[in-house]
Amino acid sequence: MSSQPTKVGIREFREQLAAHLESDTPLVITRHGQTIGYYIPVRPRPRVEEVEALRNAARALDSLIRAGGASEEELVTEFKQLRRRGRRART
Repeated sequence: MSSQPTKVGIREFREQLAAHLESDTPLVITRHGQTIGYYIPVRPRPRVEEVEALRNAARALDSLIRAGGASEEELVTEFKQLRRRGRRART
């Protein structure tokens, strides 16, 4: 996290909210040059159990792919085809 906060006007803060929420930079929010609030980002760390569960799921998926005899490239190609069909069906 950056040590120095950045000053940002309330209008800019609202207009760029998504970008500010993804940033690690703390903000001083101002209105007409006066400080009205602070935004201090917090990045929660994944718990060890969550990371291990994701690793187990990835291993299980790899096993299923191997057992089905498909390659990753075949799966990606099929996924893209299905996605294109879905997009055409919505339009």
